[in-house]
Amino acid sequence: MLRTDPGESVENSKKLLIVAHAPSPNTLKLREAAEKGARHADIENVEVTVLAPLDAGPEDVLACDAIILGTTENLGYMSGALKDFFDRSYYPCLERTQGLPFAYYIRAGHDGTGTHRAIESIATGLRWKRIQEPLICRGEYREEFSEQCQELGLYVAASLDAGLL
Repeated sequence: MLRTDPGESVENSKKLLIVAHAPSPNTLKLREAAEKGARHADIENVEVTVLAPLDAGPEDVLACDAIILGTTENLGYMSGALKDFFDRSYYPCLERTQGLPFAYYIRAGHDGTGTHRAIESIATGLRWKRIQEPLICRGEYREEFSEQCQELGLYVAASLDAGLL
């Protein structure tokens, strides 16, 4: 079985990028859960990179084979940090990442509708390919949100590992 440590690159492995805003202990749990799922022991050929939106940029997107986005819902919109990531990455990636498989989760105190709509709009402009229905974690924080994010990370990484993406 071929596994990589965080920072160690393996030739011919697929690259999964997780860009997720985690301003609170609960949102950090969600990002860590997505990473845990993506690093599942049965995933053999996927290198996982996890970055905060302010630390990620177009070079990271250009180097990946799939991306998972995570954000809070702030005033009915994605976090300013994720919006900043998109602002800096949009044009450098526009013609070079068409068809990039992506998935995302939203930690929404209310309904997540505005955040969902905004991410879909930007991803449509980039011509990225959503590979799973958005995960919207609504209302008061529940531990099942972490389980759902872990499943999301596992699904995307396993799909990459199996050559489905």
